[in-house]
Amino acid sequence: MEENNDLNFNNRVDLEKLKDAVIQIKAELGKIIVGQEHFMDLLIVALLADGHVLIEGVPGVAKTITAKLLSKTIDTGFSRIQFTPDLMPSDVLGTSVLNMKTSEFEFRNGPIFSNLVLIDEINRAPAKTQAALFEVMEERQISIDGHTYKMKPPFMVLATQNPIEQEGTYALPEAQLDRFLFKIDVGYPNLDEEVLILKTHQDRKGVLPQTLVSALLSEADLLAYKNQIFDILVDEKLMTYIAQIITKTRNHPHLYLGGSPRASIAVLNSSKAYAAINGRDFVIPEDIKKVISPVLRHRIILTPEREMEGMTADKVIEMIVQSVEVPR
Repeated sequence: MEENNDLNFNNRVDLEKLKDAVIQIKAELGKIIVGQEHFMDLLIVALLADGHVLIEGVPGVAKTITAKLLSKTIDTGFSRIQFTPDLMPSDVLGTSVLNMKTSEFEFRNGPIFSNLVLIDEINRAPAKTQAALFEVMEERQISIDGHTYKMKPPFMVLATQNPIEQEGTYALPEAQLDRFLFKIDVGYPNLDEEVLILKTHQDRKGVLPQTLVSALLSEADLLAYKNQIFDILVDEKLMTYIAQIITKTRNHPHLYLGGSPRASIAVLNSSKAYAAINGRDFVIPEDIKKVISPVLRHRIILTPEREMEGMTADKVIEMIVQSVEVPR
């Protein structure tokens, strides 16, 4: 009988509340967002794993609205920054202003000083403005005029970009791409989903989507769930499995640039969060396989020859994953 109890996976960590919260968040988003199940899972995983997300897709596939609705489900600060070619770093971070009464300079916070920050069309701003995000994304702080200002947790950047528009865009440098936990590609819906999108739009009768979504989590709840992720077990064999996959990206003939140790840590942290949202306090190989492409697709660069042949980062990642033996 004792063996049967073990097979029922009696968790050391009580993940019931976390799992219920995830189900509620997805149900709340599902009022507006049709399909996109994996997209929603990855956003919640990134939130729990304390990572930033780059969302890529053509206009009109609900990139921005999904990010905005996710922020509505959490009772925390939200700001949106529209990146444009004339945007300056001070427009994002803030600036020092002379106070005429005291004759001293005071720092005025920019829109980055929030909890969930949506950056729309991140590749529209020039390198100088993009570089302003380096420190805040990695260290959760900004340094201006000799002062360091810490971000109040939770802090997460959700950035969108359009893959087909070339005019007036600036490619994100590799160093900045590496600071995103995930790059999520959002595709077109299928026929059934498209019909459902039209039906839900018709049924809303002009009501704004944001008004249909209510806050489910407090900041304290989110912090408690994040802390539970640290306790998720990862077998040493699985750590070796992750390391083998990342190492193969560094010497693969199709790749010019492979994943860094930051990529390995990203796979580890996100697979733990993926296990947790599925109610498990231990990671299995399937969790790693679910997060490996979003973690790696923006961190690897194909050789020019393979790119010209139409090879994609996702295809190479799939080849590498299939070539590494799954631990038993």
